[in-house]
This record gives sequence, C-alpha cells and structure tokens, in this order.
Amino acid sequence: MAMAWTMILSPPSSYSSFHTALVLPSLRPLSNSTLPFRTFTKKKTLNSWRPLSVSASASSGLRALIFDCDGVILESEHLHRQAYNDAFAHFNVRCTTSPEPLNWGSDFYDVLQNQIGGGKPKMRWYFKEHGWPSSTIFETPPEDDESRAKLIDTLQDWKTERYKDIIKSGTVEPRPGVLRLMDEAKAAGTLLAVCSAATKSSVVLCLENLIGLERFQGLDCFLAGDDVKLKKPDPSIYLTAAERLDVQGIECLVVEDSVIGLQAATGAGMPCVITYTSSTADQDFNDAIAKYPDLSNVRLKDLEQLHQKVATTK
Repeated sequence: MAMAWTMILSPPSSYSSFHTALVLPSLRPLSNSTLPFRTFTKKKTLNSWRPLSVSASASSGLRALIFDCDGVILESEHLHRQAYNDAFAHFNVRCTTSPEPLNWGSDFYDVLQNQIGGGKPKMRWYFKEHGWPSSTIFETPPEDDESRAKLIDTLQDWKTERYKDIIKSGTVEPRPGVLRLMDEAKAAGTLLAVCSAATKSSVVLCLENLIGLERFQGLDCFLAGDDVKLKKPDPSIYLTAAERLDVQGIECLVVEDSVIGLQAATGAGMPCVITYTSSTADQDFNDAIAKYPDLSNVRLKDLEQLHQKVATTK
C-alpha cells in the first residue's frame, strides 16, 4: 500500500577503532542555505525561532505523545557511527590531515551527534572545518557546491543502506518500556507520533523492525528529517507535527534523549521528558519536566500527571 509519509498515518483496513586526531572545536550553526531539504511547513515557522511560552488558555489535557526515534526508541548512536565509518572506508574518504580513511571515534561522535542533527549536516560541518576530502567519488577534493553536494549525498545514501543492514540483522532491540508506553497511549485514545531527524527510509525500517508494522501503521503522525528544512534544535518538526495532529503545543508531551531534542520540543511550546543514554547523560536537561534512565518504570498515568502539573502552572 503506498503511503504519503508526510501525511498523517492511520491504521489500515494493516559503529577502540582508529580515533580521529582532530579535536572538535566549538560547533557553530550551519548556514541554513546549504541544506537542500524539502519543507512542508509554512515559511513563518521556519525563520529564526525562540522558545514559545506555554499558553495557559489552551487545554490542559494530554492529547498527543510524541517520541523521538534514535536514542529514545532504540540505542542507536554506536550503530550510526559504525555505518558512517563503514561508508568512509568503502569510499576511501581521506581528509588532508590524515593518511587513513576518515574514522569518527566514539568520544568525538558523542559530541558531534549531540550538537548537530542530521547526517548530511554532520558531514558538511566536518568537511568545512577539516577540509573537503578526496575519495573514490572524487579523486581530488570537490571545490564547487554541486560536487560537494554529490559527495555528501552519495556518502549518506550508502551509510543509510549500511545502517539498514545493521537494523535488519536482528541484533537491535527497542529500549525498555517504549512498546508498553506506546500501547498504553493508544489504548487511552492519546494521539501517538514519532518525529526523527534521521533519514526517512532508515527511520521507517527501524520502526517496522523494532515497534512492529501494526504499531507503525497505527501512528497518528510520522515525520523524519526529509520532511522539514531545518533540523533539531530548530522546532520545525514538532511545529509540523502539532499542525498535522491538530493540537496545541501545550497539549503534547515529547520524549527525547538529548539537549538538541529538548530545545526543539520547548521551542515548539511542548513539555518534554528525557530518557537519556550513556552519551547524553551529562547534558543540561534543566528545561525538561522529568528525566529518566529509561522508560521501564514510566507509565502513561505518570506522564499525564507530570503534564497536568505543567499545564496548570503556566
């Protein structure tokens, strides 16, 4: 059955290895103009943004529960890093500072993936900082925008397919408590959504394999990085989800694992709980309404009570 993934879905009638010697400098935002992503949101929601105040005049009830995917539904950081490094090795990607194929180490990637959302922006930032590489795609480092975009696209496409192979291996499981919480929300009539900055095809594969086809097709909204122009921490993806679910930000509760996800949620006026991972545990989550090591002991009623307190004090 053909599905328009950017539309609301309804149930059918169905990566120690060689560590890079480069030190990650202070990351700075990428120019929005270099990111050629499609957008389905209104232009006014994609400009410079700031956290929205939660309106007390909106309904205080929890109407929508929204999950991030990577880090929330599954522990995926090491899997993505492995896939990137495999892509760099496959295409013999070499930056001018190293005689060996590029290899992102664990500590480096933890910082990188927690500050820049999306695979293409990660690579584009890295190559801008450390020099565009030679590879089997381009024997000499690409100099024009079109060639650089082709390099990024080719690497990302291969990486995505490699990541899919890892997911399909059957060795990856959802994080504790995720499936039960999704089922509780669905049974209670709470709208259920997944909003991920990752490539759509890889998120679809993850969800079909980890939460099951029936739960995936039962989502009330599903959005991936392909569906918005600006990546987290910009709130575009959550603003778009609220529009498609026909709810106000205060009527939603977001489950995230990182500070960039938290910033995206609060920027959309949505309360957010954190289920942190080993790579995000030390981040500043002061703006979250709760923080958990996982969801194994978190029930829907707990989230409803947390949400109610926030909604009535704003």
